[in-house]
Parts: sequence; C-alpha cells; structure tokens
Amino acid sequence: MTILIKKARVIDPTQKLDKISDILIEDGRIKKLATGINERADKVIDATDCIAAPGFIDMHVHLRDPGFEYKEDIISGTQAALRGGFTSVVCMANTKPVIDTPELVRYIKEKAEGTHVNVYPAAAMTKGLLGAEPTDIKALKAAGAIAVSDDGRPVENAKLMLDVIRTADAYHMLPISHSEDLNLVDGGVINEGAVSYEFGLRGMSRMAEYMAIMRDVMLSLPKRNRIHIAHVSCKESVDAIRWGKRLNPNITSETAPHYVSLTERSVMGLGVNAKMNPPLRTEEDVDAVIEGLRDGTIDVIATDHAPHSAEDKGTIEKGAFGIVGLETALAVSYTYLVAAGKMSIRKLIRLMSTNPAAILGVEGGSLITGSRADVVIFDTEEFRVNKSDFASKSKNTPFDGMTLRGRVLCTISNGELVYKSDFI
Repeated sequence: MTILIKKARVIDPTQKLDKISDILIEDGRIKKLATGINERADKVIDATDCIAAPGFIDMHVHLRDPGFEYKEDIISGTQAALRGGFTSVVCMANTKPVIDTPELVRYIKEKAEGTHVNVYPAAAMTKGLLGAEPTDIKALKAAGAIAVSDDGRPVENAKLMLDVIRTADAYHMLPISHSEDLNLVDGGVINEGAVSYEFGLRGMSRMAEYMAIMRDVMLSLPKRNRIHIAHVSCKESVDAIRWGKRLNPNITSETAPHYVSLTERSVMGLGVNAKMNPPLRTEEDVDAVIEGLRDGTIDVIATDHAPHSAEDKGTIEKGAFGIVGLETALAVSYTYLVAAGKMSIRKLIRLMSTNPAAILGVEGGSLITGSRADVVIFDTEEFRVNKSDFASKSKNTPFDGMTLRGRVLCTISNGELVYKSDFI
C-alpha cells in the first residue's frame, strides 16, 4: 500500500526536524519526506494543522494475557494501543501463568501476530515472580523476549538482583526494575501524607520507592550495567537516579502521565481510580518528576497501562492498584506538559517515541527515509475524555470526563493505516 500524508507539521527528533511537509509511504517504509509530493497513492491523508511524528513506543503495559483476559487481552490491548498512537509496546510478565518460560514468550508473540502492533514480551526475572530463583534469561532471549522484569513485585534479594542485572546485560536484555521495599509499604493504599492522615487511610511511605531505587542504582555501578527504573513518582527517586547517572550512563528510567498530572489530593475526588502503585504523590513530587523529564534524568514516558474490572477495583481500601493509560497518554502528557508550557512538543515526542526505541534497541522512533513507517498523526484540539469510547476492556481511568488537548487522529503501523478517528 502507498500512503501520502499531505501538509503535516512533521516532527522527528532524530533528524532535528520540525516543518510542514508531506510524507510518502510505500511498501511499509518511509519513501520520501518533502514538500509538494504529487505521486499517486492508494490513500491520501490531509493532515493540515496536524502533527505527524514517529509512532509512540510504550515500554510498560500490562496486557493481562494469559490468565486475566476478563480485564484485557492481547487483541483488546493492542487495539487500545493503536487508538493511543502506539505502534510498539512492551508487555509485562505478571500474568497467570507468569511469562517465565520460552513457551509463554512464544505464546505472546504468536497471539500478537496480525494485531498491527509490535508486541515485545518482557519475561520474568525470577520464576513465578517469587524472587527466589532466576529464570533462564538466555532461553527467554532466544524465544523473543526483549527485557526481563518482575514488575508488580520487587526482587528483594540484592544478590539475586545483581545476578539478574549482570546476566541480562550479558545477553543484551534490558532489566526493568520494580523498585519497592514491601516492608516499608506495609499494606498502604495511598501516599503516606496529608491525605492519608486526613481520611484515616493506611499510607505508603515514599521511602519504599526511593530506597529501593538507590539499591538498584548502586547494584549497577561497579560494572556500569544497564538497568531501567520503572514508574518513578517522587522527588527523592529523581535525585537518586540523577546521582546514579553521573556514575553510570547506562541507567535509564521512566515515569507515567499520571505522575505529571495528578497528586494525592486527586484521591479525594476520583477515589479508587486514583489508586495506583507507586501512589500519586505531592505537588512537589510532580514538579520534581517534570524537572527530571526536562533535564534528561528521566528518559521515557510510559503508561504502566494496568486494566482492572470494576469488581477488582472495588474500594479504595481493598481495590486493585492501577489505571488504564494507552488511550489517554498523549492527551494527558500534552495537556500537562506542552500546553502548560513545561516542555516542547519535540521533547515530548522524544520521550514517547525516540528514547524508548533507543533504549530497547528496536526499530522505530524515526521518520528518516527508509525507516519502518510507524507514524502517529494528532492535533492539539480540546476534547472530552469518554471512557465508554475506549477499546480497552477495562475503564479504570481517572481522566474520564476531563477536557484535555491532543487527539490521536491516525495511526500507521508498518506502513498500514490501522486506526483513523472520525475527526480526520
């Protein structure tokens, strides 16, 4: 198929490109990027007043498949990804059974075929996520896993974590750390602070996050091993990573849109849909996370897309942690970062596309001639979030009903137009 995108504002951080241009796509690749392209095409998209950028890459999603398909599955999760402008995702291993064998890695890859999303499995660091015995990282790599992570639980044994980090590095696998001290969490449900005290809710100490991050950063230092820190939420964590990166440039990290837009105060109005792990923090933490994104301490915005049924979310005291994020990531990030004047749109695209591609070592994150044609087209108009429109099976979002800016209009994956909204 040949696709011609006309008159878009094309932004590509890899080429330092930000200009009005046409894009010609042929045989799944970017054939030409120039003004006034008049070649015949099977599909012509008028992108006047819209932005065209490399397709987004989400380094952290939970597709819940196998085992929890009532919350999400690979088909519904990838449809949600396309609606959010994501052409590639990394899915976490905390399924049932846990993705800790080559057979389950192959299951993920085979089921993802034909979804139009490049699905990269992250296999477990330890068997059954039990933190006792390492998985066979070499075999998982051969089966197609791109990373290892016990996300949802920390690896509490420091010696085991060190072995996993070094083994993963040896096989060019990215270790993604869920850095958390469960003893310090101690059954908490929201951030320990003013809101938890006011409402008599058990609080989660911020020390549980930043002390665990400091441990994992320090484990990486002697041999400068790669390590990627997931879902950074508080000021001290940003400080720890900033310090560590001065000594080991192979440390990378991510935060999520909700950590740059909401605070612990959001729990009062949003209830269980503002319950996540790590929890929403304070305004000071939001400012620190944004500064970490601005100065390069935090490399990536990832969604930590965590679908749950209404029954599983339940109450603030007993409900499951996590929110869906694939279909609101651009809008939340654009509204609270770019429209708020805290960063440029070029920086946001780097955080959501170019940087994840580089860290994972996968194709994508660029519109250079000859590259795979993964493209997102979006505008910056206001719209109202309506969770009933979500492709995700689960609707656990704190952003329902909010007016945001940044609508995904089209998603092109591997040179195919796979999502088109009614607004273009």
